[in-house]
Amino acid sequence: QVQLVESGGGLAQPGGSLRLSCAASESIEDMGWYRQAPGKQRELVAGIKSGGSTNYADSVKGRFTISRDNAKNTAYLQMNSLKPEDTAVYYCNADYYWGSFWGQGTQVTVSS
Repeated sequence: QVQLVESGGGLAQPGGSLRLSCAASESIEDMGWYRQAPGKQRELVAGIKSGGSTNYADSVKGRFTISRDNAKNTAYLQMNSLKPEDTAVYYCNADYYWGSFWGQGTQVTVSS
């Protein structure tokens, strides 16, 4: 069982920034950030492969950046130019050939 601990959520003003972190209990492979807003399905925000390639939801391209630090077993999501519609619970996901694991989620609220 892989433990994932997210941090960095909170309240931000429109146009502001937040940085989310996801620390894993062991070496990371493919990582992803997802979000779920009230009344909506969970959606992929950004993903990063073990080799470093990335992909983003169209709604966050140019504003969010996913990265990883393999030495720290940690993935990050830098969120800039935040909008009220980015408000959601953000979840970290770690994919291994032998299983997929989720963090507990961290709330991001964008409001003035």
